[in-house]
Amino acid sequence: MKKILNTLLILSILFAFILLFNTNTVQAAALDDIEISTNKDTVNPGDTITLTVTFGKPLGAYTFDIAYDNNLLEYVETDGGTPNDNGTRVRVVFYDSTGGTSPRESMSITFRAKEGIITSNPTDLAVTAEGLSNPDASESYDDITTALEKNIVVEPRYEDYTFDLSYTDLPIENVEKEMVLSLTSSMGRNYDHARIIAEAVTPDGGNVQLKGTDETQTEYDLIDSGWGDPSGYAIGGQNVNKVLNLRGIFDKAGTYTLTFKLIDRDNSDTVIAEDSFLVTVALTEATPPEEETPGNGTEGTTGEENVAGENTTEENLPAQLPKTGMNIYIPIAVVLIAIVSTSLYFIMKKRNR
Repeated sequence: MKKILNTLLILSILFAFILLFNTNTVQAAALDDIEISTNKDTVNPGDTITLTVTFGKPLGAYTFDIAYDNNLLEYVETDGGTPNDNGTRVRVVFYDSTGGTSPRESMSITFRAKEGIITSNPTDLAVTAEGLSNPDASESYDDITTALEKNIVVEPRYEDYTFDLSYTDLPIENVEKEMVLSLTSSMGRNYDHARIIAEAVTPDGGNVQLKGTDETQTEYDLIDSGWGDPSGYAIGGQNVNKVLNLRGIFDKAGTYTLTFKLIDRDNSDTVIAEDSFLVTVALTEATPPEEETPGNGTEGTTGEENVAGENTTEENLPAQLPKTGMNIYIPIAVVLIAIVSTSLYFIMKKRNR
């Protein structure tokens, strides 16, 4: 009996060794070479972004879960397995049904950014996995329970900020000129502490002031100190239209170059937007000539006075030109007078006889 037990013990040990050296599945370490990447870091509404998971070695089976923010993204498609989207997570399952002849070394999944996004939104795609094995299933890998994360930003298509300076007619030196400065963008990038400043290139010896009053009735000179609180103010979003009503004062005629800048106070005053404008300033308006007051023998005259040694601008002509030549009625009248006188003489003489 003891001999039989010893024989069974020896056979059991041999059988255990046989199983040990002929097993087809061996547990292995974690899949250390796995990597995740995206084809872009920022995605705009309506555009797609693709996440790729590279395994580092061929896999014959796997199950990946990719979590996403459904407020920002929507699932589109998968390459490398059968997907199942529950609205916040896509599960991708793959099994090489050929028995190891068609393994995969990577898989990818595509999302689309949703419409209507008006701010920048940092988010991430989080990847976990289980059921990982090599092509012939002879080796398996540890589950990935601590999510691998890829950070991305979902944001609108931002438009540049632009300045516009408007006014009517030319400014006159030393006369206040109403001017309107506007800063616009159909979709402006958001800044927590932005500020408008101005610079001027003037004619030699010239100076300029650009004064304005904000809603708190505080007056600023853009050239001297910029606009608003020195720490800046928030700006951004849809249809930005900031309008400043200014009073420009230019103390010398000539051409001025006014440059307006929008700066980011949170980023070492980095210039966000910049535009320059040429402003031509005219001389002081001429005083209109006074009307001449008649008097001193000039009443009723027009034109410039006749000064000795100078030509007048208008000749003094007589109202009626004198007539020339003999008038035929004069000798006839003389003859008639002579006849009447002679006749009277003889009549009077006859009566006196």
